[in-house]
Amino acid sequence: MVGDQGRPVPAKVVMIRYGELFLKSDPVKYHFIGILLRNIRQALGAAGHSCRFESPRGRIFIYGEKPDEIAGIVSRVFGVVGVSVCTRVAADPDALRDAAVLLAAEHLHPPCRFAVRGKRQSKTGMNSQQLGEYVGSAIYDAIPGLSVDLSHPEYELFVEVRDCGGLVYDSRIPAPGGLPWGSQGKVLCLLSSGIDSPVASWLAMKRGCEVSHLHMDGSRWAGSDVKTTAIENLRRLSLWCPGSEMQMIVADTEPFYDRMQELRIPPRLRCVLCKRFMLRAAGRLCGREGAQAILTGENIGQVASQTLANLAVISDATTVPVLRPLITYDKEETITLARKIGTFMDKPGDLACRAVPRMPATAATQDAVKESEEKLGIDKLLDEVLARVQYVIAQNGKIT
Repeated sequence: MVGDQGRPVPAKVVMIRYGELFLKSDPVKYHFIGILLRNIRQALGAAGHSCRFESPRGRIFIYGEKPDEIAGIVSRVFGVVGVSVCTRVAADPDALRDAAVLLAAEHLHPPCRFAVRGKRQSKTGMNSQQLGEYVGSAIYDAIPGLSVDLSHPEYELFVEVRDCGGLVYDSRIPAPGGLPWGSQGKVLCLLSSGIDSPVASWLAMKRGCEVSHLHMDGSRWAGSDVKTTAIENLRRLSLWCPGSEMQMIVADTEPFYDRMQELRIPPRLRCVLCKRFMLRAAGRLCGREGAQAILTGENIGQVASQTLANLAVISDATTVPVLRPLITYDKEETITLARKIGTFMDKPGDLACRAVPRMPATAATQDAVKESEEKLGIDKLLDEVLARVQYVIAQNGKIT
């Protein structure tokens, strides 16, 4: 639309920034941007938004009726590093100045300290510093009583001149970054009712993995809230891949625990045997589900089964690669991230494991573990457990 002066009428647009995608070779970059656009469209479509997209160099622009809502949705899409609702004008210093003065007048009141950050994509005309000074001077003159503070401003306004036009905005919504969800293949995450495994799942999603989940339900050997809390973890994680279904397989492992008790397997080996059984089950399901790796929330030394010696014995249970994104995290680091992504629960309920021995082994041997597995008839047990799995599906924060 063109105004009386022959200039385009300012329009609201949502600007998307992406990070490391820009560093890829052109074929890979365009492939990843295509996946990112698919994910954004899917997320917005699930929320009922019909939008128009443009993808000039280094940015994605979205036009829709409710730009603030659109920005909020897109800020949870992996691969996006930041989102801004912008006023889009001609790539002209005067048009940028006028739009900036109008935007600043809505938010700036004396004696506020402010700064204008200019940025140019091309090398002609004003440079970035001159553009910021030009627009800042106009705001300073239009709103008496302000002061300029480039180091610690109370209000920041951004003006950009790009090949596709001029942009004015005053907020940057942070987004998770990483790679587009689904660009790196599929993994199967062992999802529990705890704090760690949902964070591990989120970190893998951030690196572009499509994540399915497996919950090993201990039934009467587990606390009364374990299964429902694991499902709640799934529900919350689904908010990070809007528009897409997120799956969790639930396997009833009660026969495994019953068998260990009946055969009087040494209690000190239970935790290692349990983890190996989980990896065996996940390894089989990877083939069925098309997953290329198993994902866990383990880290070094957090519990007895996670000593380096035990992790080596546990990993030997499968030939499928095992990814452990939290392997070096302190517990407080994991909790901080869990709070940030929304999976931390202050009162999760009864999450006890009734099979944990009083003194678990911290350095189980391969020979002792395999001898116990032979006694258990581990392959037959595995067949029994995997023959009657259930599926739980979450989408957009709801269990469907």
